[in-house]
Amino acid sequence: MFFISILLITTNLAAFGAEQSARDVGFVNKYMVNTDGRSFEIVIAANFLVSSMTFSANDKMLKFNIETGLEKENITEIIIPRDLIDGEFTVLLDNEETPYKLSSTSKTSVISIIFDGKGKHTLDIVATKYLEIASEKPSGGGCLIATAAFGSEIAPQIQFLREIRDDKVMATQSGSAFMNGFNQFYYSFSPVVADYERENPTFKEAVKLTLTPLLASLTLLQYVDIDSESEMLGYGISLILVNIGIYFVAPAILIINIRKRVNIEKLDKKYA
Repeated sequence: MFFISILLITTNLAAFGAEQSARDVGFVNKYMVNTDGRSFEIVIAANFLVSSMTFSANDKMLKFNIETGLEKENITEIIIPRDLIDGEFTVLLDNEETPYKLSSTSKTSVISIIFDGKGKHTLDIVATKYLEIASEKPSGGGCLIATAAFGSEIAPQIQFLREIRDDKVMATQSGSAFMNGFNQFYYSFSPVVADYERENPTFKEAVKLTLTPLLASLTLLQYVDIDSESEMLGYGISLILVNIGIYFVAPAILIINIRKRVNIEKLDKKYA
């Protein structure tokens, strides 16, 4: 039997964004799980109260005691280190299996759950692996640079990127092939950039500003249905061209116009 101790830190804040709604505002609870001489942080963000959490090493299970105030759309996201528990997950609400959405990075699993019912409940997360570091990288990977820029894996911008990747891009073979190739390139430098963001607040803000046009262009995918490989290729190429225009063509045109303006002013002064 492993010795397990749990430390709870609870903070009441706007967890999901700026709009004041049941989906946006809630509690962020942080628990430290100490087991087998190692420490792991569990983060649960929700629009309801979490009164306690226990962890069972033998059952590979996290148990949350919760109390909801809404009849509809109780929402939570739970961030779990993959080297604590991993593998196949089962989510139980009041001992009955309930649907969930799973997103993974190389280090964490993010479990999103929406359910109905007001009152006291138990929420259990059961895994198939315990204290096993995941050997394979998840199919989608994690956006390390954006996560460091916006400060959290549950930031609205990161959730948006994750949804676009999983629901749109990864839904087709061409999109999956693109992501596999892109990840090999992206993960060759993104950990270094993300670390520098955390060390340098000014650089972090610059990256956040740089990502804004990309996020704006990707919102277009929310309003289209991609039902074929050709549509994925068409929208994908269009977005690439749009971002080339935003990040390269527009600045180049601006620089050329500024240089022309400066040269004209120099000539005017010379012959004045």
